[in-house]
Amino acid sequence: MQSLKNILAKLKTRSTQGNLERSIKNIIFDSRQVEKDSLFVAVKGIQSDGHRFIESAIEKGATTIVCETLPEILDQTVTFIQVDDSAEALGLLASAFYDFPSKKLNLIGITGTNGKTTTATLLYKLFTELGFKVGLISTVENKIGKKVLSAKFTTPDAVALNALIEEMVEEGCEYAFMEVSSHAVSQHRIAGVHFVGGVFTNLTHDHLDYHKTFKDYLNAKKGFFDNLPKESFALVNIDDKNGRVMVQNTNAHIKTYALRNLADYKARILENNLMGLHLYLNDTELFSRLIGEFNAYNLLCAYAVASLLGANENEMLPLISNLETAEGRFDYLQDPESGITAIVDYAHTPDALEKVLSTIDHLRTRKEKVITVVGCGGDRDKTKRPVMAAIACKYSDQVILTSDNPRTEDPETIIKEMEEGIPASAKRKVLSITNRLQAIRTACQMASKGDIILVAGKGHEKYQEINGVRHDFDDKAVLKEEMK
Repeated sequence: MQSLKNILAKLKTRSTQGNLERSIKNIIFDSRQVEKDSLFVAVKGIQSDGHRFIESAIEKGATTIVCETLPEILDQTVTFIQVDDSAEALGLLASAFYDFPSKKLNLIGITGTNGKTTTATLLYKLFTELGFKVGLISTVENKIGKKVLSAKFTTPDAVALNALIEEMVEEGCEYAFMEVSSHAVSQHRIAGVHFVGGVFTNLTHDHLDYHKTFKDYLNAKKGFFDNLPKESFALVNIDDKNGRVMVQNTNAHIKTYALRNLADYKARILENNLMGLHLYLNDTELFSRLIGEFNAYNLLCAYAVASLLGANENEMLPLISNLETAEGRFDYLQDPESGITAIVDYAHTPDALEKVLSTIDHLRTRKEKVITVVGCGGDRDKTKRPVMAAIACKYSDQVILTSDNPRTEDPETIIKEMEEGIPASAKRKVLSITNRLQAIRTACQMASKGDIILVAGKGHEKYQEINGVRHDFDDKAVLKEEMK
């Protein structure tokens, strides 16, 4: 139980009515989870408005209500707190309820369209190898030291996030690395969370189903840096034209990294092949088993963050050499008998798909075929569907369009929208196979000695979501079986 007066101390309110000398058991924004002595925050969401459930929350035992609009009739046994923005208030209250846990460790937030998961995972692994207990909050999984927790969202809701960070503190974590999604920023899920550093990887078209315009998407990302405290650092990739934009209004100390431009942290690719990367990293040569230019950015970013956090260069460089990527990020397997290479990658945006395929294109000998299996998720940005198909055709000898997570959409309709991006000259090399298992099986049957198969879109996901139901499905496991 927490004192209501204490958790309200830093919250800007428009009005308060009722008893503030209460003890609060928990903070809830879903009325179905309300218990006796809950504080219920009425949040205006995308699909429903929490204000509609205030009466229900009170009936279930909520003794404090935080809302933007007060009910017409106020229950005299309940405390009402009126605020300008309930979603922001939820974050601030959650942080206070858990006694500001993010201030008790070194929390780094990583945002951008691509590279968030890999960079956060590399940093988690690096600092673990350096001997620290570390937390990880990512799309793939959440970790507290060696303990693995499932991840439902890229960034958890404000209450779950603060509870998770508090658990990290309780378990002795000194550092935590966290993906920060654009949704999390715009929905105030990180309100009240203290970051010692923020990182920008890159920005390309994604999530326009939610943000509607690219400018709104950019501003959501930028909002993260606008709110960083002045004692923190803001590390941005200035090879991306939006890198400078991100930090235009930040109070944080600005640091930069790049492969192509002058920057505080610089890398140059000496060699890039299926064996790995040979880099010149800030005056030191380094070999990594990771593949591709995008991983050169990820490694450089991890190195820069570690440096800014005070890691010893001589100690960390050998460890960086041995780091492995996150699951489902250019995750490849090779069959020694057939010489076929199969790559699983989470690439689900045009930019990510182009990065993976251009990397394969750079590494190939031209004696082999590149076979790409790709789909697009349902109930998401439709504008990228034809673009994804066009990119697959540009770099591949054979393309198989298939289902990703169709969710509530008809998978065949999604594939038809992808087909609109196929150039007339490429139609002969494209197959459409709705069943994802059959699509991967067909790719394996088509492959000959030395060929490269890319299965894109789902990466680490171990399920396929169809009509609201998640079915077990693992791209890598299917490839292993079919390559036999």
